Amino acid sequence: MRRPKTLTAAFVRSVSRPGRYGDGRGGHGLSLLVKPTKNGRWSKTWSQYARIGGSCTSMGLGSYPAVSLAEARAKALANRKEIAAGRDPRTPGVPTLAEATERVIALHRDTWKPGSRAEARWRSAFARDVLPSLGYRPVDGIAVGDVLGVLAGPWTSHPATGRFLAQRLSQVFRWAMGSGYRSDDPVPAATAALPRHNGSRAHHAALPHTELREALRRVRSVDGHPSAALCWTFIALTACRSAEATGAEWGEIDGGTWTIPPARTKTGREQRVALSGAALAVLQQARQVSNDELVFPSPRGKVMASNALHRLLKLAAVDSTTHGLRTSFRSWAAESGVSREVAEAALGHVVKGVEGAYQRSDLLEQRRAVMEAWGRYIS
Repeated sequence: MRRPKTLTAAFVRSVSRPGRYGDGRGGHGLSLLVKPTKNGRWSKTWSQYARIGGSCTSMGLGSYPAVSLAEARAKALANRKEIAAGRDPRTPGVPTLAEATERVIALHRDTWKPGSRAEARWRSAFARDVLPSLGYRPVDGIAVGDVLGVLAGPWTSHPATGRFLAQRLSQVFRWAMGSGYRSDDPVPAATAALPRHNGSRAHHAALPHTELREALRRVRSVDGHPSAALCWTFIALTACRSAEATGAEWGEIDGGTWTIPPARTKTGREQRVALSGAALAVLQQARQVSNDELVFPSPRGKVMASNALHRLLKLAAVDSTTHGLRTSFRSWAAESGVSREVAEAALGHVVKGVEGAYQRSDLLEQRRAVMEAWGRYIS
């Protein structure tokens, strides 16, 4: 019998020659395997050849005549759509790692502060280092060796990224455990097999406090939207975190006190900031370029993007990060005789342990004098 370019119902019914017969182009890898049985009859079974997660595999689709040609083609097309969507049709009840990651991100999304880059960082790291090799794999089919394979590179070349990936992968696998898709988390065993980090971590680049006045001058001299320069100056004067300042609203400021709501603080607690005369002067300038809600809006009137301050520092040739301003302030405070309790309160740090249980004052009035002195020093 002549082999057809594409299968037909008549050919499938009558073929009696051993071999594998493909459905031709457009058949999505569908083929019919024909072989004799011990009782002298013919076995005809459907299978589909496909590439899933970078690996080639063959999936069984049933046997003829229980599954007709039309039904086999429908199954092959459905599987092809599943693969195109990033799912593994072999395990319809178990999500792939990519799908499990999406569910975990959705689960955590409401807990991230407005303007947080947590989701963007998660997606970027996984898209680069994890999903290309493991994204299509069912979450219950990933072993310790697979995790070791994706962590080994960044673990040694970029330790911070390696730790970040390990932590987030562990979250995904623990979600899978809680959802009944697997019984273990392979990440601890994988990281145990990797070399130990020496314990030293890269810190945010920070200027010596003696160089901060010149840095502020350079920042203010940069041409462009003035809101970014005012925001960076305000952060320097208040020693706050960048996300706290970029999202600042006029309704949070009452005279010489700025009250940051819990949703925008790292500690999840309301934080009062003592505003120096220099900080209040920055706010007066900001009134001329701000809108009715945001103190330091973007040129489009929205919350300023986190990389706007980074671009500003590059243009000003300032070798520091915005977060490093907090280090500059803390070093100055230590050298100026400011008590540890007052300096830590100014940074919005939470005192832990027994001391924190008894020390509940935010020392706002003591901080006013400190922030006034700091403002005069760098202005």
